Amino acid sequence: MPNKKVLTDLLEKVRKTTRVLGRPIRLMEVCGTHTMAIHRYGLKPQLEAAGVETVSGPGCPVCITPDGLHEAAIELVTQREGTILATFGDMTRVPTRKGSLQTAVPAPGSFVKIVYSPEEALEAARRARDKDVVLFGAGFETTIPGIAFTVRRAREEKVGNFSVLTAFWLIPPAIKAILESGECAVDGFLYPGHVSVIIGERPYAFIPEKYGIPGAIAGFEPEDILKGVLSVLGQIRTRRPRVANEYSRVVKPEGNPVALALMKEMLEPWDAYWRGLGRIPQSGLRLRKKYAVLDAAVKYGLETGEPGREARGCRCGEVLRGVVRPTDCRHFGNVCNPGSPLGPCMVSYEGACLVHYKYSRTLR
Repeated sequence: MPNKKVLTDLLEKVRKTTRVLGRPIRLMEVCGTHTMAIHRYGLKPQLEAAGVETVSGPGCPVCITPDGLHEAAIELVTQREGTILATFGDMTRVPTRKGSLQTAVPAPGSFVKIVYSPEEALEAARRARDKDVVLFGAGFETTIPGIAFTVRRAREEKVGNFSVLTAFWLIPPAIKAILESGECAVDGFLYPGHVSVIIGERPYAFIPEKYGIPGAIAGFEPEDILKGVLSVLGQIRTRRPRVANEYSRVVKPEGNPVALALMKEMLEPWDAYWRGLGRIPQSGLRLRKKYAVLDAAVKYGLETGEPGREARGCRCGEVLRGVVRPTDCRHFGNVCNPGSPLGPCMVSYEGACLVHYKYSRTLR
């Protein structure tokens, strides 16, 4: 349980620092898990009272995966007989103009299977050799290595009925795209702890070096988040922006060399399309040609580079860019709610709209 005295002391330090700075500070928490933690622990209003506004970023893989990829997955399971489409739970509820994986009517002998790890999908392929098993794998640097390892095992074991529809995204290029757009003015960043376990500190270095914006890698407990906020405020005060590692008990400066080597061996970067952010250079990863036989997009001739058409009136893309808050959307909480979402930001556990709805919404 969070220590109340520690939190009170940290918040007081935040308040004193913003008072010295003489203006409100706007920080972007890049990671959806940070968004959830900030609201769940009631830090949002307390930080605002202390002079710090937090705004959500693009750190939800379910949310930023464009409709085009979701529709490709729907097409697979509805038009191909004998296909098992395996994916993580939130991915099944994302609405598109073709429905969702949850509402799709599978072709004969096909079905959608919710899995909790990529290994479950591979095991399904081992057991059902008469089926084509496709893992719709979405994730950032945190989960990519695990999926890549599963693909390598499938290749080594010659499991020919297994493939992966990749929705792999890289966080640093997305931050760069947000900065380059100039739409969302922020004074600093809270960098994602889980992603940083894999990539380390260096991939964020361009942010203070080129843009002069401070940031801190933070964990997900309330104390971790407030320490990250204090670190950023301190950098602003001293005018010495850097990449501070306030999660050093878990994150090493060099990241995880084994995971990074695996990703480099099996995957190649490409100019991927993100919901709300458009096409970002070298922001996605896909299987190298050596592993093309396990790439569902190649194997089944799927078009995965198109963005798809989002629901009219949905502002999920703007939320992911930090341009608007979920409550700025006129559909929030009424037309769009967890039982009837217009977009993935109201679907995912890490989606800013769902988080606001659960913890911070104002009834209309």
